[in-house]
Parts: sequence; C-alpha cells; structure tokens
Amino acid sequence: MQSLARSAFHQGRHLLKNYVLKRSPTAFINTSSVFTSEKLFVHRDTDQNNPDIPFEFTPENLNRAESIISIYPEGHESAAVIPLLDLAQRQYGWLPLSAMNYVADMLNMPRMRVYEVATFYTMFNREPTGKYHVQVCTTTPCMLRNAEDVVTRCKKNLGIDVGGTTKDGMFTLAEVECLGACVNAPMIQINDNYYEDLSLDDVDEILNDLKAGRTPKAGPRSGRLACEPAGGLTSLTEPPPGPGFGVRSDL
Repeated sequence: MQSLARSAFHQGRHLLKNYVLKRSPTAFINTSSVFTSEKLFVHRDTDQNNPDIPFEFTPENLNRAESIISIYPEGHESAAVIPLLDLAQRQYGWLPLSAMNYVADMLNMPRMRVYEVATFYTMFNREPTGKYHVQVCTTTPCMLRNAEDVVTRCKKNLGIDVGGTTKDGMFTLAEVECLGACVNAPMIQINDNYYEDLSLDDVDEILNDLKAGRTPKAGPRSGRLACEPAGGLTSLTEPPPGPGFGVRSDL
C-alpha cells in the first residue's frame, strides 16, 4: 500500500511538472538576483587594497577607540566592532582590508568576523569613494515618491552610473536600501548629511552647490522643519492644558 502511494505521488508530481513546463518552459530554472550590492562580497587584492598596506589609528583616534571599547563589559569588546570600523573609515576615507585586520586584532576577534560585518553593512565602503558619497535611497517609500527619477537625475548631473566615481574624484554615486527617512521621501544622503523632500530641481541644486564648493543646507527641502505632516498638524493643534487637567478634584 505504501509503495503504491509513493508511486502515485511521484507520477502525479511528474505530470504536474510536465504541465507547468508546457505552460512556462523556464518555471524550474532557478536564478539568483543579479545584485545584492554594487560591490563584491569577496575581497580581491589590488595595489591599493591588500594586507600589506599599513594602517593604524592616529594617536587621537586611538584614544577615541579605547574610550569606545571601555563602554562595553569585559569579555564583550567585540561589540565595539561597528563604531571602530566607522572610525577607521573616517580616518582613511574608506575601509581597506588592512584597517579591518587592525580592528580585528585590536578587539581580539577572528578577522573573518570583522569581514562579515564590513560586507553586511553598506555604510562601509571597501573601495575608494569620491569626496562626496551620494547615496540615493530606493526602498519602497522612496520608490513610490519617484526615487528612480532622483537616481536618473544624479546620473545625468554627474555623468556617471550607479557605483561609479567622477573622473575628478569628487563624487561617487550609490543606490542604497532604507536610510530611515521614509516620511521625507524621496531623499539622498551625502556623506553625513540628509537631503529630504526632494524635487528633481533640488537634486541639481544640491549637486551643483557641492561642485562649486558650497555646502547645501541639510534637511527637508519642502519647508517643513523635520518630519511633521506635510499638510500641517493633525493633532496637538491647541496649547497643552495646565497642571491638574483631568485629575479628580478630590485628589
């Protein structure tokens, strides 16, 4: 009986597969996504990025690193890996392999564990970037607010594709996942500054200011202060009540 059931199962599966293949010949072809990042996860030695390139913290950054490590309990120093990698990147301009190895040794971590962190977070640039790192968020909220047009405008203004750097080394363009400013979509991050509520003219103005050596004002471009409702407040529209409001009179 069990043999008969197994036979019927496999025959039914075979018939179903043939039916699906006739309807869609590519139905059982499995493919991976083309991009998970604009950079390779696997390191390849180059003249500018290999284990022999010297790296160590400056005295000032070494003090800062030791201060960061002291925040964490003894035996859990590895929790400082992200802020130390960020510190190394800010010092060097990007994050070479030798800087990752230096941080790993400083925290007594297996180097592979540090590589895993550096390849997981897009905030870490494992290749040289321009003076201005233009990161366009294209996750769902920004996409619904025409983020793809923002990417296109950046490419046109800078004359490079996503992942490229201008010939003068001033700009690198990247397409990234959520930057946490969804209610201010579309937006871009340039170095440490957020530019939000963007129109396409805003994109050109920001990039042209940077080209001219000016620093555009960060924040929303729509006139709102932060992330309050674009159409005006819908709550807390009256002065708050004074002390004792809503409290029983006999208390």
